[in-house]
Amino acid sequence: MTKRSDTVEAVLLALELLRRIPRQRKVTAKDLHVQLQAAGIARNLRTIQRQLDMLCQHFDIERDDRSKPYGYRWLQHGEPLAVAKLSPQESLLLNLAEAQLKHLLPAQLTRAMNGFFAQARRNLSHDQSATLARQWPDKVRVVATSQPLLPPKLRAGVFDAVSEALYENRWLNVDYQNASGKGSNARIMPLGLAQQGERLYLVCRFEGYDNERSLALHRIQSAKVSMATFERPRDFDLKRYDDDGRFGFGEGQRIKLSFTIDANAGQHLTESPLSQDQSVKMLRNGRLQITATVVNSAMLDRWLLGFGETVRGVRKHAIET
Repeated sequence: MTKRSDTVEAVLLALELLRRIPRQRKVTAKDLHVQLQAAGIARNLRTIQRQLDMLCQHFDIERDDRSKPYGYRWLQHGEPLAVAKLSPQESLLLNLAEAQLKHLLPAQLTRAMNGFFAQARRNLSHDQSATLARQWPDKVRVVATSQPLLPPKLRAGVFDAVSEALYENRWLNVDYQNASGKGSNARIMPLGLAQQGERLYLVCRFEGYDNERSLALHRIQSAKVSMATFERPRDFDLKRYDDDGRFGFGEGQRIKLSFTIDANAGQHLTESPLSQDQSVKMLRNGRLQITATVVNSAMLDRWLLGFGETVRGVRKHAIET
């Protein structure tokens, strides 16, 4: 029974490796080791290396042994092992997920999913039954609510290190430069990752402190994952952090906001209210009186200023907690 179990395990490992070997680029045994670990498959590096040597002998897999670490990829004329057959709908879902979630998934998980993403792209491109699914991405679009901007560039390796430390609850050593250009080195506890428009922010606690800060990923000059782990603070909740307006540069202070606005400029607020308790009153002069409970923040101030002279009589009353 043990011998049979070992054989099954070897076959399953071979299948997992065949799925993950790419065609257009080379992958190392260490890369595959990381991918398997992210997928919950625990094997030592030497076992993976032995399996790769065996696969090169029986499949159209090229090993580049000109220098170490060796690189592996499918030969151009070879037929890679496909993942389990995906339906057109499943292929479409994976295609959209790859485009929309690339910065919200751990880098290790994204690499582990590359085989599925590639299979989904091939299915949508070549499967005759996927015509309608193939057309769908051209029928939908996420549109900007403000002037579109290009995303700031992240330095090489920063996102991988941040997502790895966040995923594994490990301390992270960063070299950070703030908006004023002042640099600092710090050891931080990564707690959450948020995408705001075209920017990514890391919510963290600095070593020795119990309050949270948000660091813009594009201002991190370098990041190195520590071997030391931490216990995630029970008093931190990313949703509550967001609800408190922290990403809008607020401090969680809830206020009763009131203002008047030209009816034409404020019509959208009758359809998309500021809060559950928002009230709207039509005044005799044709303007709308808006009252709502919101979080006070710099983002709120910028939003109000964006209406220019159409907004008047802004009042904020703090709500005691």
